[in-house]
Amino acid sequence: MPDPTPVALISGASRGIGAAAARCFAAAGYDLLLLARSQADLSALAAELAPLGRRVETLALDLADAAAIAPGLDQLCGRGLTPSVVINNAGMAYTGSLAEMPLDQWLRLMQLNVTAVFQVCQALLPRLRAAGGGHIINVSSHAAHHAFPDWGAYCVSKAALGSLGRCLAAEERSHGIRVSTLTLGAVNTPLWDSETVHSSFDRRAMLEAERAAEALLYLAQQPATLVVEDLTLMPAAGAF
Repeated sequence: MPDPTPVALISGASRGIGAAAARCFAAAGYDLLLLARSQADLSALAAELAPLGRRVETLALDLADAAAIAPGLDQLCGRGLTPSVVINNAGMAYTGSLAEMPLDQWLRLMQLNVTAVFQVCQALLPRLRAAGGGHIINVSSHAAHHAFPDWGAYCVSKAALGSLGRCLAAEERSHGIRVSTLTLGAVNTPLWDSETVHSSFDRRAMLEAERAAEALLYLAQQPATLVVEDLTLMPAAGAF
C-alpha cells in the first residue's frame, strides 16, 4: 500500500517565506493547506501551483482575530486533508522603543507571533495525534537569542516562541509529534515594507525567501526517527 500523500499546512502563505514554502513543498509532492489574510492572494498562488497537480486548499484567516482561529482551522481541515507538517510562519515586526510602544501594538505583536502559534497548534493537535504523529515547524529569528535596540518586542516574542516550541515538544513527544524551529537572520520579504517597521538595512545582503523555504522542506523531510530541533540560517554578510 503506497504511503499517503504528505500534507503541509502553512500560515502566512500568500507572500514571502510562506509563498516560497508553498511552491517548494508543492514541487516536492505535498498537498497544501494555506492560510493568509488575503483570499485574492491565496487564490492567485493556488492558480500558480495548479500545474504541479497537487491539491491546494486555502482559507482567508486573520490570525490577529483569536476567536476565528480554531473555527477556521476546523473548516479548512474539514475539507478532507489532515496536515502531516504544520509550518507556523505568519507573524509581524515592530520597531520602536519599549518605553514608548503602544499597548495595542504590543498585544497585536504577541498575538500574531506567539499566541496564534499556540492556538494553531492546540487546534491541530487532536488531528495530529489521531493520525499517529506529525511535525510542527515554527519560523523564528536570531532575535530570539539577542537584544537589539528598538526591536525589543520582536525579540521578546521570538524568545517566547522558542520556549513554546520546546515545551510543546516535551509534551507531545509521546504522541509522535516532533517540533522544530527554523531560526533565521534577516530575510528579504515584504515584512520590511510593513508600516510598523522602519529600517535602513541593505535588503540585497539578506537571505532569500527561497532559501528559507528549502530549509523548511529539509526539516520536514527528515525521517520520523529523528528531529532537528533548531536549524539556523544567517546571511553571509553577518547579523542584521
